Amino acid sequence: MSEFISTSLENKILTITLDRPDKLNSFIEPMAKELQEELTDATRNEDIRCVLLTGNGKAFCAGQNLPEVVDKGQDYELGDTVRKSYNPIINLIRELDKPVVCAVNGTAAGAGANIALACDIVLASNEAIFVQSFSKIGLIPDSGGTFFLPRLVGLQRANAMYLLDEKISPQKAEEIGLIYKAVEADQLMDEAQSICQKLAQMPTKGFALYKEAINQSLSNNLDEHLELEADLQTEAGNTHDYHEGVQAFLEKRKPEFQGK
Repeated sequence: MSEFISTSLENKILTITLDRPDKLNSFIEPMAKELQEELTDATRNEDIRCVLLTGNGKAFCAGQNLPEVVDKGQDYELGDTVRKSYNPIINLIRELDKPVVCAVNGTAAGAGANIALACDIVLASNEAIFVQSFSKIGLIPDSGGTFFLPRLVGLQRANAMYLLDEKISPQKAEEIGLIYKAVEADQLMDEAQSICQKLAQMPTKGFALYKEAINQSLSNNLDEHLELEADLQTEAGNTHDYHEGVQAFLEKRKPEFQGK
């Protein structure tokens, strides 16, 4: 049973909630491990068609719980925490063969911000804030921060967010393309659930192939990527959902996708 993560599965949507509100959902190693386990289980469970990630309390996630790493002593290497706690989470989100929606309910700082930004669709409450928080203690953005930020908002804005410890409001985050949408706090979960319900009824096998293409686009050249698209389109064309979608179109009815 998870101690720092709570989950619920309803209508094929797995909701994962960071549940350490008294510590602003800051990460400690057991919490990171629990999140890794839940994301791994989501990959294996065919009853799950979409994942919703959010936080309990006034913060989404304040990043790493600093006392935990300080208490390890001067000989401890911070890279070990990055490798064991955060890198697996980012990889699991990106490689998960289902869409991952993130509902940022409050402050998203440091690794917490970058975990959110690794998700497929990000919504944020108008009471949230995004901040990198690394520069003020002499660290670099981890959890994919130096990878995703420049791709989302461009190099200059990414530089300012890190170097100047710039705090980004949800409205600004939407404007610059950091997130998909900012919504009123009391509407956040309803909006996120509505998106998840729509995604869970769609051809999620195709979504998995799309995510594979997007992930590889970050390193492929054009010729490699065009060939990858052709290969993945062949795979998509052999799915149940493709045939169901075409048949439903021809029969002028609503398709019933199975994610297969």
